[in-house]
Amino acid sequence: MKTDEIKKLEDIRVLSGKLLNTLKKAEDKRGMYNAEIRVYGYCELGSVVRNLMKLCIIALDQDSAEVPSTIQNQYIDVGLILGIALQLFPVDELEFLNEITDLFSENKEETECQD
Repeated sequence: MKTDEIKKLEDIRVLSGKLLNTLKKAEDKRGMYNAEIRVYGYCELGSVVRNLMKLCIIALDQDSAEVPSTIQNQYIDVGLILGIALQLFPVDELEFLNEITDLFSENKEETECQD
């Protein structure tokens, strides 16, 4: 293996240690991963779950497009749901892909110059 390729592999190893953070390997299940969300406590967790369920009710019954009147608080906190989605968005992993793209685009330019 060429010295340049070995260096790139080492760079990828270092980058993966720094930037592959969204998923953590589950210790109890083969091939499964955990994604973490942060909440301030059980009340916020309950609110997230309730809002997700209300949103799903509306998504399932598009004709009425409202939370049933049997649900006390009909307000859906979309901001809370989007906040959870943002926590799960793999920003570091996208940076990792960008860094790898940069590593290999440099290699491609070097190869093209040698031809």
